[in-house]
Formats: sequence, structure tokens, C-alpha cells
Amino acid sequence: QLQASGGGLVQAGGSLRLSCVVSGLRFNAYTMGWFRQPPGKEREFVASISRSGHNIDYLEAAKGRFTISRDNAKNTEYLQMNSLEPEDTAVYLCAAGPDRWNMKYWGQGTQVTVSS
Repeated sequence: QLQASGGGLVQAGGSLRLSCVVSGLRFNAYTMGWFRQPPGKEREFVASISRSGHNIDYLEAAKGRFTISRDNAKNTEYLQMNSLEPEDTAVYLCAAGPDRWNMKYWGQGTQVTVSS
């Protein structure tokens, strides 16, 4: 089970930190990722982090503003989001899988709304 939290309403330029707590899985056996689905649009990749934390990928628009991390001791991944823009408004979902293209387990999502 993946439980995401930390979303909310924030003004443009603000920050949020999302968390995803994983239970019932071997957390350190999976690449972890964040995806988002803006209103009326397809789901898109935001960021991923390998099992060890050494390999990290970002959506181009997230580079320099978002930071993904994980704490294997706490079975938790994080997404620190700074300099938020209205275009970042979406439901953010955490996921786990063998790699970012083959996510196997999904959380329920947390809403992020950025006002201008």
C-alpha cells in the first residue's frame, strides 16, 4: 500500500513537500516515483529515484525546482516542490516498480493546487 500526503493549496512561488509511506512491500526493492495528472490531461511522469537513491530522473519542467528523495529506513519517499507554478496544479501520485517505465504499485494521490 502506498499512502501519499502533503498536498494542498499554495500561492505561486510557494513550496510543498509530498510524502509517500509504503507498507506491505519491500520498499528498498523498488524504484520509487512521482507522477501527476493535471485536470483534463493525461498522467505524466514527474520524478523517479532508484533503490539506492543514486539514480534520479526528473520531468524537464521540474528540474531545479523539485527534489525527490527516499528514506529506506522509514519506507518513505518525498517530493520537495519549490517555486510552484499554476501549471503544477494536479493530483500527484506516488508509485513503485522495477523502473520508472514499469510502475507496478500506485498510491491514491494527493491534490496540489497552485493559485496565481
